[in-house]
Amino acid sequence: MIRIVGSGMRRVWTSVAIGLALAAGQPAVMAHHSFAMFDTAKPVTLAGVVTAFEWTNPHAYIELDVPDAAGGVAHWTIELGSTSILMRAGWKFNTLKKGDKVTAVISPLRNGDPGGLLSRITLPDGRALGNGGPPPAAGAPARGAAPGGAAPGGTAPGGTAPQR
Repeated sequence: MIRIVGSGMRRVWTSVAIGLALAAGQPAVMAHHSFAMFDTAKPVTLAGVVTAFEWTNPHAYIELDVPDAAGGVAHWTIELGSTSILMRAGWKFNTLKKGDKVTAVISPLRNGDPGGLLSRITLPDGRALGNGGPPPAAGAPARGAAPGGAAPGGTAPGGTAPQR
């Protein structure tokens, strides 16, 4: 326990300073989120052109332009795991480059915005990479998914909870 000694105003300002110092270390923890925003039961396949590959923590991102049904282009943001996990799975900071044509299988955002969580990507040279761990086979659920495509602790297609 911290005991602050001194006059009233000095004690208040010292308390404020300590509180601000403690709060300054919290943004990274508070910024991390759940993956409930992604619909793992409804994978979407996107074929498009990489506009950016952001090798950052806590998550890497792929920006992808995908032709849409109206003849235009939809811009998608695809979230990946942390760079340390991706490196163990065969990714490097230069795995993707602006202009690369790729096919990505993602778990889309539940709110319908053009974004999602990467499950598998096929690179221009034909290699397939996952979102950490060994590359998933075509048609396989995302790493960590329960049988039937549900996320761990989630609901399997048809609304039933996976058996544990």
